Amino acid sequence: MATLGIPQNTIAVLQKYNFNFQKKFGQNFLIDTHVLDKIINAAEITKEDFVLEIGPGIGTMTQYLCENAREVVAVEIDKNLIPILEDTLKEYDNVTVINEDVLKVDINKLAEEKNNKKPIKVVANLPYYITTPIIMGLFESHVPIDSITIMVQKEVAERMQVGPGTKEYGALSLAVQYYAKPEIIANVPPNCFMPRPKVGSAVIRLTRHKETPVQVEDEKLMFRIIRASFNQRRKTLVNGLKNSGELSFSKEIIEESIEELGVPLTIRGEALSLEQFAMLSNILSKKTESKS
Repeated sequence: MATLGIPQNTIAVLQKYNFNFQKKFGQNFLIDTHVLDKIINAAEITKEDFVLEIGPGIGTMTQYLCENAREVVAVEIDKNLIPILEDTLKEYDNVTVINEDVLKVDINKLAEEKNNKKPIKVVANLPYYITTPIIMGLFESHVPIDSITIMVQKEVAERMQVGPGTKEYGALSLAVQYYAKPEIIANVPPNCFMPRPKVGSAVIRLTRHKETPVQVEDEKLMFRIIRASFNQRRKTLVNGLKNSGELSFSKEIIEESIEELGVPLTIRGEALSLEQFAMLSNILSKKTESKS
């Protein structure tokens, strides 16, 4: 089988099928075997593992996963890639390709059927516009996940790692750090892809926490508060929460809660740590309960 990580083999496959890159799917195929090795090593894939791959493309990384894992399920949204995948993966009997939007796949059911309900490993090369919904979807649905190793736009990877007070800090940083430990494994320059993206990429591994680092009464409320705090970055936390369509607290309750948290009323959301957001969420939960 011709390894697709070698550029001329990728070109040959694309020509054979007259494949056209779809802008709407943000397709950039990896053509660097060193990077593929790094991803497999970072994800710590062994013959014990069941792997869910999101966005296999023409099967470049899928081939590597099949070599290293017990079983692979690859979810590809672009139906034009399905015949190509049937061809490039025909030598492997441990892979299933599903033509579907991963946000619509019942991953809990997959983990149950394929992995005895044990946590699965997720590997993906994601276009940047869909990175956040997919990662949040995986975490929020409480699918049993051991780790997610993904290739994303470099600045998105950086955003996942940063803390309060930095320009990149936002809802994604908090969400990722609430559920997992983020670790950038490698930076990947544009020339490792076909077609070349305009921006650099990075491989980041998110290792799921056994227990969340903060205790929060109402996870959904905390994330609504976090989103509201960053929706209007220039505004104070009070105004962000008051103006949010997702929250219905009075200005008075919001101000009382922020004072109880022990921070100034003029504070902006981007100054709060995950611990403080959890505390604020718990304070607001209690106030709502005592009213009802």
